[in-house]
Amino acid sequence: MLHITKVAYGCQTLSDLTERVAMRSEAEGRMFMTTRYLPKRHAEILGGGSLFWIIKHQLVARATILEFADNGAGRIDIMLEPRVIPVRPFPRRAHQGWRYLDGADAPADMLDAMTGSDELPPELIGELAELSLI
Repeated sequence: MLHITKVAYGCQTLSDLTERVAMRSEAEGRMFMTTRYLPKRHAEILGGGSLFWIIKHQLVARATILEFADNGAGRIDIMLEPRVIPVRPFPRRAHQGWRYLDGADAPADMLDAMTGSDELPPELIGELAELSLI
């Protein structure tokens, strides 16, 4: 399986990202990101691939990619499940645009990596990750 990574521009914490996704999802009824070009390996991403967000040089969360669609303005919309899934923090340098991430290199979901984390709020998970406690 193949994924892509992208910097969560303007977000300082996992809580900021969660709020932004919730706000955009409510206003538009779906969540999407726009890019100039259809990824060459888009077929490998569909069927379970995710967009992983980078905050402060760490992969911190992901959203499942549902489809790629031409928006009619010469750009491609990456349709995402409007849910932020925290992942075990993993170092990743910031970059422009998006980059591929092999499934074997992708960090585990926080729920899989830590028992009881489904009861922790995203803000606390983000703070614990910043302190390298999880």
